[in-house]
Amino acid sequence: MEHGPYKAIVNGAFEYEDLSPAQLDAASSGKGKHHILNGPVSLHAEILETDFFQKRYVIKVNGNVYEVRLQDAMDQLVNRLGLSIKTTHRVKDIKAPMPGLVRRIEVSPGQEIKEGDPILILEAMKMENVLKSPGEGRIAKVLVSEGAPVEKGQVLIEVE
Repeated sequence: MEHGPYKAIVNGAFEYEDLSPAQLDAASSGKGKHHILNGPVSLHAEILETDFFQKRYVIKVNGNVYEVRLQDAMDQLVNRLGLSIKTTHRVKDIKAPMPGLVRRIEVSPGQEIKEGDPILILEAMKMENVLKSPGEGRIAKVLVSEGAPVEKGQVLIEVE
């Protein structure tokens, strides 16, 4: 993802605009946990869920859980132009968004999938990430097995 400005939609109700990661002073405190300084405010944040395709994150900040959806500049432009109407998107291949280890495969050959269906669990940087289908299709081949290491961009599943 680029470095902003972002728009964040929190819990589907609150919107924050013109956000940039450069505005925050953040330090990792291990295993998906971060200590963040935003001006004089100190926050403890933990990433609980990540969906890179949908730009959706579930985070815990100072003990409270939030669902955050991010929109980059392109997403915001598409919305302003009224082009955000959903259309059916056919999937061809599902690739690894990052290097990691396949923990669990949620689909099998011949299975019909729809956008948002869980495909597999990928462990990366000691966090489990649920990879979801970016569109519709039928699983043709599963090219990885549980426990297998994968590289960023590697084709994990072929879809027809």
